[in-house]
Amino acid sequence: MLRLEHISKIYPTGEVLKDVNWEVKAGDRIGLVGVNGAGKSTQLKIITGEVEPTSGEIVRPSSLHIAYLNQEFEVDPSHTVNEEFWTVFKEANEVQLALAQVTREMESATPEELDKLINKLDKLQRQFEALDGYGLDARIGKILPEMGFQIEDGERLVSAFSGGWQMRMGLGKILLQEPDLLLLDEPTNHLDLETIEWLEGYLKKLTTPMVIVSHDREFLDRLCTQIVETERGVSSTYLGNYSSYLQQKAENQSAQLSAFERQQKELEKQQAFVEKFRASATRSTQAKSREKLLDKIERIEAPTSSVRTLHFQFPPAPRSGREVVIIDELTHTYDDKILFLGASLIVERGDRIAFVAPNGAGKSTLLRLIMGMEAPSEGIVKLGDHNVLPGYFEQNQAEALDLSKSVMETIHDEVPTWTNEEVRTILGRFLFSGDTVFKNVSALSGGEKARLALAKMLLRPANLLILDEPTNHLDIPAKEMLEDALQNYDGSVIVVSHDRYFVSQIANKIVEIRDGEFRVYLGDYHYYLSKLEEEKEAARLADIEKEKAAKKAAKSAKSTAKKK
Repeated sequence: MLRLEHISKIYPTGEVLKDVNWEVKAGDRIGLVGVNGAGKSTQLKIITGEVEPTSGEIVRPSSLHIAYLNQEFEVDPSHTVNEEFWTVFKEANEVQLALAQVTREMESATPEELDKLINKLDKLQRQFEALDGYGLDARIGKILPEMGFQIEDGERLVSAFSGGWQMRMGLGKILLQEPDLLLLDEPTNHLDLETIEWLEGYLKKLTTPMVIVSHDREFLDRLCTQIVETERGVSSTYLGNYSSYLQQKAENQSAQLSAFERQQKELEKQQAFVEKFRASATRSTQAKSREKLLDKIERIEAPTSSVRTLHFQFPPAPRSGREVVIIDELTHTYDDKILFLGASLIVERGDRIAFVAPNGAGKSTLLRLIMGMEAPSEGIVKLGDHNVLPGYFEQNQAEALDLSKSVMETIHDEVPTWTNEEVRTILGRFLFSGDTVFKNVSALSGGEKARLALAKMLLRPANLLILDEPTNHLDIPAKEMLEDALQNYDGSVIVVSHDRYFVSQIANKIVEIRDGEFRVYLGDYHYYLSKLEEEKEAARLADIEKEKAAKKAAKSAKSTAKKK
């Protein structure tokens, strides 16, 4: 279907891709993985023709229709949902708009103008029919419920829907194009857990081959049939999902290391023989012969060490009292929306709580209430009374960091007694080295800002970490390092995250915000999912029993009426 052969890409800033080779076949769901800057999105853009490779070629049929859902899906908030879907069919959409314009003009036209407009209308209607305009309307009507919309939602404005629902519109628009290949660039970014679960389920049902760039390991695990890793500009293909890729990569590296070490021992042994007998009167010929053989042996390379990534530990947490956060009868409104209604919760020392809920349910607001940055409408939200020292990681790093400062100043101003060398040391652990420490915060990428904010969190001891979407903008190796640091942290943790794999690694309690209250699940994320399934099954059985009871009551009533 499509093949990348020896693709390289060199930008003025350096070589991104060196030797990329992989292919997409019918039924494939390929996950592209690699650190930030490894060239994943560049490969998608080369496939679409948006970017030209420096060398190599894309082998594909000329008729191959590719659809691309990029990180910023484009929708017009002023359109209705139906109008937004109609933009896919450009020519038919223009004819439809022209028809509407003619219809409006006919309402106020003179008899002479009316004849011309009727002719124009007839011509446009025939053109609309030739483009299967009425059939397209039916296709839009069919895609709406597939994307989870009600038919009446078609007349609502795009601006009335959340980012997750706008993503569904973006996906629906490209599926209406009936593509042969689907490219998805970070499709789960900024989606809540419910929408991610829906997207996974929907994509699983599609037979269209797809290539997915994502840092969501759970998403890659559940969907992908192949993983293509790009490391230092070179691609490697692994069959199976993300977990299978990790296992295969570890096995390959282990086998390569063993082969490398065996060969090194043999080379050393042969080299020692050559050195010992090079000048020997009786064995010099044999030594020279072995030396020639050594020169011809193809050397096994040592396995590539892992790409440079951040490594850190949180400072030891001073001991706090048993109660770390107290929430009692919390009621809080935001604009006209009630977020919390009589909600209560005690966070205890050692808890690692993940709050889960759809976007807009008040998760970030709750963290600000705990930090005292907002006051509750009613009730109590406060830190525990005994030595609770919070550290707060805000979701939007652009607002949390001073954009006018340099990277160096950001740290130095927090700990003015530190030497430049001490500041550079901690920044080096977060991958800021050389002249990058003098870059202005305003010039940093999202990932760099996230790393700098994490570095700031290490400067003061804390026994309660409050983290709002800490993995946003982090690549997979950086996420793994953060998970490792949190697993070894001896304080309490409160986290809001849409990264299910991350939550499953660090949380020992899940608190779901539902109907303005807190529902506590005393286990990890997988325990929470299993409990949700149990609740759904119990609700289904209850509905069946209710239906049976209703039928029985109706039958009894009918029987009584007959007797009368």
